[in-house]
Amino acid sequence: MVTVHSGSRAVPSALSPLPLDAWLLDLTAAAVSLPNTASPDLLGDGLARLELIALHFPKFNDGRAYSQARLLRGRMGYRGELRATGDVLRDQLPFMLRCGFDSFEKADPPFGEAVRAAATLFSVVYQPAEDNRVPAAELRRLATAGAMAAAAAVSLG
Repeated sequence: MVTVHSGSRAVPSALSPLPLDAWLLDLTAAAVSLPNTASPDLLGDGLARLELIALHFPKFNDGRAYSQARLLRGRMGYRGELRATGDVLRDQLPFMLRCGFDSFEKADPPFGEAVRAAATLFSVVYQPAEDNRVPAAELRRLATAGAMAAAAAVSLG
């Protein structure tokens, strides 16, 4: 298996995640593999000590790990490495990056180029997400406000 990092965050490189059951017995471990059937709330206070959380996609059409990633990044404030494992497809990469994944475990070595390309695939986004890109509606609002301020300055000038 090859682990590919998105380059959007500085991440540790050689951590091996423990299965959740083992990690719950040793809360000092720096990495855990959270099954997509488990709530991120199970990580509790140990979340602050984790450097890596691996989230598993058992099938490409099972999106529960997307929800886990959004909860971990958004609601729970996790800033460590989030690794997607399992059936990770190239066409899902842009959406995984938007949810907060920053590394991907894949048996396909050329996968790294696909990750880099996915980061810039969409020039405009429509919803807020964990990648902190500004949605199109907000960009439009800011541009309109800026144009109105410039027009007001000219008319007062």
